Amino acid sequence: MGIEEFLFFVFAAILVFAALMVVTIRNPVFAVLFLVLAFFTSAGLWLMLEAEFLAITLVLVYVGAVMVLFMFVVMMLDINLAPLKEGFIRYLPVGVLVGVIIAVEIVLVVGAKNFGLDKVVDPVGHEAGYSNTKELGRVLYTEYVYPFEIASVILLVAIIAAISLTLRKGRQTKYVKPEQQVFVRKEDRLRIVKMDAVKKQSAAEEE
Repeated sequence: MGIEEFLFFVFAAILVFAALMVVTIRNPVFAVLFLVLAFFTSAGLWLMLEAEFLAITLVLVYVGAVMVLFMFVVMMLDINLAPLKEGFIRYLPVGVLVGVIIAVEIVLVVGAKNFGLDKVVDPVGHEAGYSNTKELGRVLYTEYVYPFEIASVILLVAIIAAISLTLRKGRQTKYVKPEQQVFVRKEDRLRIVKMDAVKKQSAAEEE
């Protein structure tokens, strides 16, 4: 066994363990931390496949931004863990059944018959000046330009729909209109009142 195969099995074992902990652990903070570990391990596997751009993007975007945001949200919500523990035994058989079905489907699709070492060839090595970022951009904007544009439109529609569904006007909610703020003058917001100076009298003078 070479060093590449050894590192692959080590990273794969860590990735499977981290993924299992994400879906089985009850503490949401620990689940986010294990998800960060899974992302880091996936980035290591992509580096072994000479996909440096995807690995760096995964670390910078998901680990550096998305997971940090998830961590802040989870810690700010102060989730009560007691309701999460209720009904765990009752739904355990259903969860085990669904997990077994998913595992069987994964084995049938990505089993040794379809993705064994004799079925999948080793990735072709490239010269020192090879840029997978340039190659990825070329393929993305030539062969897959229409699926890429359709996916971007779908994401845009999803963002607009999420904002529209969450933006609910309440009775006591105050909204700011940008078109009115543009024409605001200082005379409309600030009023200077001139008053005569009043000297504070001492206690002896008051008596």
